[in-house]
Amino acid sequence: MRTGFRLIVCSAVIAVAIAYMAYLGASSGWSYYVTVDECVERIAELRGSRLRVSGRVATGSLVVAGDRTRATFRLEGEKRRLVVRCRASVPDGLAEGKEVVVEGRIVQKGEIEASQVLTRCASKYTSGKYTSTASAASKTLDR
Repeated sequence: MRTGFRLIVCSAVIAVAIAYMAYLGASSGWSYYVTVDECVERIAELRGSRLRVSGRVATGSLVVAGDRTRATFRLEGEKRRLVVRCRASVPDGLAEGKEVVVEGRIVQKGEIEASQVLTRCASKYTSGKYTSTASAASKTLDR
């Protein structure tokens, strides 16, 4: 019976360890989803917390590094704007006028430090004919 008891205790320890690791993995990915306007209205409350912000890349604001590992742009909502500084791999679909979701933290009033930028494919969200918009050439960000 002693071997059976040890087996049960070891199994319980392994199950608890796996559950704890799963919890840590899931909690690090939890993000609150807000629009730009909501984010600006609640900026003091949301400062420092991980969040996702949805908006449109403002025309004339996109600056991408040549190696596409950094970018800065203004994210605009219906009425308000935020500055986004991304220090991660920039998706190929990132362009001015495109809808994006930025994941990161508010580091100061009106500025988000992004760990990830996700682009939306407009053809998946609109009905009718697919239309393509050509983006202006990206400026190069000095190192």
